[in-house]
Amino acid sequence: TLDRSSAASDVYKRQKEEPCSGRAAMLLEFPNAVIVVLNITVIPICHVLPSWFLTRMTETRFDPESWLFRARRWEMQGRVYERLLAVRRWKDLLPDGAPWLGGFAKRCLVSRDVEYVCRFRLETCRGELAHHLQIPCVLIVLLWNPWPVAALTITGYALISNVPCIVAQRHTRHRLSRLLMGLQKDLNETGR
Repeated sequence: TLDRSSAASDVYKRQKEEPCSGRAAMLLEFPNAVIVVLNITVIPICHVLPSWFLTRMTETRFDPESWLFRARRWEMQGRVYERLLAVRRWKDLLPDGAPWLGGFAKRCLVSRDVEYVCRFRLETCRGELAHHLQIPCVLIVLLWNPWPVAALTITGYALISNVPCIVAQRHTRHRLSRLLMGLQKDLNETGR
């Protein structure tokens, strides 16, 4: 215990003796110019890399009924996003990055064919997962950014740039599920 208290005392003495450098604490120390270059380079990579990787995965990996993607009771078939978040007002302002990477375009519904609607629904899972993965990926830059201001700014950016996209994917999947039920009902009625 004597060693611990003397070590703590030494730290306290050094803090009192050393003048404050004026820089906030960082896990990895880099000059400001390097931090800017790293952020400008790494943040876009953190958005593109998970999306690119997921567009290369087979469709069988994305099940709308799996734990992450399944409908939750509190979502009220997607209506909670319409009522509380007014998703229909702003979702068209979000970019559809999938076509840039050779993926499935989700900007608009181009067919009411059951197979196409099923595929579209599945692709909303792929898009949602991409945005879930982008959040922790972007947070990697916290390693070399000063705390707390830059860290809070980057955390806010990671959430603001991805949560609306997750909401839009989930809302669209609910709407597609309702459409699919109606299409299958029509098929069953005409098949009789």
